[in-house]
Amino acid sequence: MKADIKCVSTGQKIANDIGSVTFKCPQCGDYEIVRSEYARVIAAPYKCPKCSFEGPN
Repeated sequence: MKADIKCVSTGQKIANDIGSVTFKCPQCGDYEIVRSEYARVIAAPYKCPKCSFEGPN
């Protein structure tokens, strides 16, 4: 259920956040990264807890 899913950068719930995205880690592909629209707009960094890949840069 999307209501309980939180952004990995801000910790905000992404329910009703139409700009949020979910994708597999670009490096390991094993962990699902969740980003809120706010985190994407301000380019807040995120880190994969499995392989330590850091984005968005």
